[in-house]
Amino acid sequence: MTDHRTHKKADDALELVAFCLSAQEFCVNITSVREIRGWTQETRLPLAPDYVRGVINLRGTVVPIIDLSARLGLPPVEPTARHVIIIFQIRQQVVGYVVDAVSDILTAAANDIQPTPDVGSQIAKDFVQGVVTVEERTMNLIGLEKILPGDNSARAAS
Repeated sequence: MTDHRTHKKADDALELVAFCLSAQEFCVNITSVREIRGWTQETRLPLAPDYVRGVINLRGTVVPIIDLSARLGLPPVEPTARHVIIIFQIRQQVVGYVVDAVSDILTAAANDIQPTPDVGSQIAKDFVQGVVTVEERTMNLIGLEKILPGDNSARAAS
């Protein structure tokens, strides 16, 4: 006899991409990920916010590149060949975020995601959708739409 309480419904599962920033692990919903690519030198944009590294040409599309560490208030990165750019489709915009490394692809149940604790600022709560515990690892689930440059709620953090 099968104990149905131990099985997670397939429709309540989320696929997550886990990545490292400044020795911390974060994750995002995989549905927004278009591709993961090696570091490519960007072209700087004058007068852009500090967290905007510049743009790259991705198969004929100009893609803004964001230093996700700096955007989240962590020390900015100086990318090397070991860094990666995760290319996301967020609403109608394609954007790349520089991260230290992609560490895993995980499956989490909706009940594995806990609300962001009320210990940080409202901006931190806007950027972090929740805290995920998977395979005895705890990581912040990033809300990409809030981090996107030009988003009204994100402007308050810059």
